[in-house]
Amino acid sequence: MSRIPLAGVIGCPVAHSRSPVLHGTWLRDYGITGHYVPLHIEADDLERALRAMPAMGFVGVNVTLPHKERALVLADDVSDVARRIGAANTLSFLDGRIHADNTDAYGFIENLRAGADADYTAPALVLGAGGAARAVIVALAQAGVPEIRLVNRTRARAESLAADLSDCPVTVLDWEDRAAVVDGAGVLVNTTSLGMAGAPPLEFPAAAMRPGMVVTDIVYTPLDTPLLRDARAQGCVTVDGLGMLLHQAVPGFARWFGQRPEVTEALRRAVLAS
Repeated sequence: MSRIPLAGVIGCPVAHSRSPVLHGTWLRDYGITGHYVPLHIEADDLERALRAMPAMGFVGVNVTLPHKERALVLADDVSDVARRIGAANTLSFLDGRIHADNTDAYGFIENLRAGADADYTAPALVLGAGGAARAVIVALAQAGVPEIRLVNRTRARAESLAADLSDCPVTVLDWEDRAAVVDGAGVLVNTTSLGMAGAPPLEFPAAAMRPGMVVTDIVYTPLDTPLLRDARAQGCVTVDGLGMLLHQAVPGFARWFGQRPEVTEALRRAVLAS
């Protein structure tokens, strides 16, 4: 008798994750017999938990903070993109081995392509130098962007990221110059937490954004950030951050449950309602 496939999301904390609603919607929509559950796992328990999951019927898990980097180290096999980004957000259990991947770059670029006709032959400006910025930079480089201008409040962190991604066309610039260096850019991406609910505002002069450029914010709480509102007022094309969450989930679901799902407006509504 074949087992009912189990998947989930591991983190600490994990109760806030919208992934169970996202994957649960797909399971119902496609009539798939399977389950997707949130799993609160402490850092000290991560390796034991991952090694035990296949025996419990798990085919894979998504990984959220603070486990993404540690999961990469614990994996038996690592995809090229996960190695470049330096973190894993998707694990699959196959033949007794842990396979690690990172679908954040895929999720970012698919969300951007679904929401806007961006000019990937022009430079891009990326705000922030955390883990999300790594995935965004890799995605933009793979899309053919010739220059990725990176600015962060702490320049040293941006320089460290640029050194790690030395095969990407990254130019590090000062945070104070972020309004000036947007000139000529086709895409502006905010990867910082600035502008999130409960976080300090992102101070970016609206007048620096030119009509027609694409502005996206990976934040989705709130969905319509002040940056996006300012950008629309300047005639920019805006893309919210929820689609990145939805699209990054597609490859894992396809591997675990054998059905490549679609990101639809109905799915967005279901996740937003949660």
